[in-house]
Amino acid sequence: MNKSELVKALAENAGITQKDAAKTLDAMVDTIQGALAKGEKVQIIGFGSFEVRDRKERKVISPATRKEIKVPATKVPAFKPGKALKDAVAPKKAVKAPAKAPAKKKK
Repeated sequence: MNKSELVKALAENAGITQKDAAKTLDAMVDTIQGALAKGEKVQIIGFGSFEVRDRKERKVISPATRKEIKVPATKVPAFKPGKALKDAVAPKKAVKAPAKAPAKKKK
């Protein structure tokens, strides 16, 4: 699903125009982006959490030159899905109890 398809689905689900849905989506993305830029965590109960994680400095090998390159430490945005989202994507199946072995006859 791309942005225009998401806007259309939002408009249909909320009973609003696609223009209003696009404004709402843009405002939500801008708000989350601004909070992450400040180092804040954005938590939407049931959906998930957006946060900033620190990535350590590391050494990699350039495939073109085969020389070692140092990649500096940086901050990256991350998303951790909530329980409701995980359950919606991969619903848990009922676990069947293992079948009992037949009883042994006494001699």
